[in-house]
Amino acid sequence: MGPIGSEPELGHRELTTELEIEKLGRQRPKEFRNIWSEIGFCISVLGCMLMAEFFISGFHIILPPITQELNIPAGSQTWPSSVFSLVTGAFLLPFGRIGDMYGGYALFNAGMVWFLIWNLVAGFSQNYIMLIVCRALAGLGPAAYLPASIALLGKIYRPGPRKNRVFAMYGAFAPLGFFFGILFGGLTGEYMTWRWYFYLGSIMLGIFCLAGVTTIPNDFHRTPPSGIQMDWLGVVTIVPGLILLVYAITDSSQAPSGWASPRIIVTLILGVGFLAAAVYVEGYVAAKPLLPAELFRTKGMKALSVAQFGLYGTFGLFLLYSSFYLELVVGKSPLATAVWYLPMIIGGLFIGTVGGMVLHRLHGTVLLCLSGVGTVVCVLLFALMPANPNYWAWVMPSMIAATIGIDIAFTVSNVFITTNLPGHQQGLAGAFINSLLFLGVSFFLGFGEVAVSHTGHLSLQKNYQVAFWFAVGVAGISCLILPFIKIGHAKSELTLEERDGLERPERG
Repeated sequence: MGPIGSEPELGHRELTTELEIEKLGRQRPKEFRNIWSEIGFCISVLGCMLMAEFFISGFHIILPPITQELNIPAGSQTWPSSVFSLVTGAFLLPFGRIGDMYGGYALFNAGMVWFLIWNLVAGFSQNYIMLIVCRALAGLGPAAYLPASIALLGKIYRPGPRKNRVFAMYGAFAPLGFFFGILFGGLTGEYMTWRWYFYLGSIMLGIFCLAGVTTIPNDFHRTPPSGIQMDWLGVVTIVPGLILLVYAITDSSQAPSGWASPRIIVTLILGVGFLAAAVYVEGYVAAKPLLPAELFRTKGMKALSVAQFGLYGTFGLFLLYSSFYLELVVGKSPLATAVWYLPMIIGGLFIGTVGGMVLHRLHGTVLLCLSGVGTVVCVLLFALMPANPNYWAWVMPSMIAATIGIDIAFTVSNVFITTNLPGHQQGLAGAFINSLLFLGVSFFLGFGEVAVSHTGHLSLQKNYQVAFWFAVGVAGISCLILPFIKIGHAKSELTLEERDGLERPERG
């Protein structure tokens, strides 16, 4: 296998014809010896996204029996669930920089093995403190392997139809993992014990780990590329700032006096203070900031980031509260609930396969607007849904709209961001993309929990519909931004390095 990101065999002049560029955008990357090595690579990289969602969605299903067996206090029941996403979101940027410094191969495989170990240990938890520690430490695994996976995809695949298809499948595996999480959570909850949820998940992780070690092209280098170094000041301000801020938002609904509780006031002030310091450090002090300003110089990047943050947050609200609504309001069992999510899974796979083949023919802005409409519709239907809904009139259209919303948005933004950053910043691209996803989910779930807790006097149906109306508002604001983001067709084109190489002689 050739080194990742090596110069293409054709020269810059030969690359300038549209036919040759289109051919390069469709052919198998030279890093893979044959089609089987590429398939193995895709299995491991797509599987990592599946397992991240698996250990988020299914945990909600097994939480009630865990709460009873481990005697988790009422005020601590949300933490085993939320601490995982919180830790993952907070550490994505530092791990993204490590990937840029030393390559994606080692970081990806180390993250996957770490994730396997701590999920396996979680299955042996004897008390809720041990469970929370295991969930927090497990969150470091996706924080490492998710940015590494996008970096590997971004460096190996050139802009073009082949890259579009792989990124579309990558996005489709998120709802697939969500489905399998609910399914396995329901099966283990009904027929085994909750511990088997972790054991079975660890077995699947072991398969993906083996595929990753044996098929991912090794780009490890002991010495970081020139000019790339860790921004330690950014780490010690961004990480605690994000953790404290999201903790304050999430825990405010459980605190005795709400926002007026001393622990909420203190953590909120400290979180805002750390993030304010991070803005100063990243803008004026750090030589190589974790979040460099040039990332946002690409036209449309700022607006896209704000819109995606809202869309991902809406999707997080949809996933959590739709499962609660179907189980607790409609009265479906965990297994029946999983079956009702099938249209979202089938739609995601359809978009990942067929949609990836035509992505280069459709305008990016149009696709983003379609994604925004789908996101609004999926939560609007649940906000209006009766307690005994007709599946074909309410639930199935919502599931289809959900997969249109998340899969198209995730694919378009991934292709756009990775294509507009150089190879040595693909770790940053992966970290930034997943930061928007995980922090968007954690941030808006926190506010959703606040909204639900403050309307607890309503019936359970109306109480959950408050969260859906909140999600409609968040998605609606994002939709207002999307038409102003100008993204063209995701067609075959030169890489950023090749475009720069062509421009230098012209400047000379």
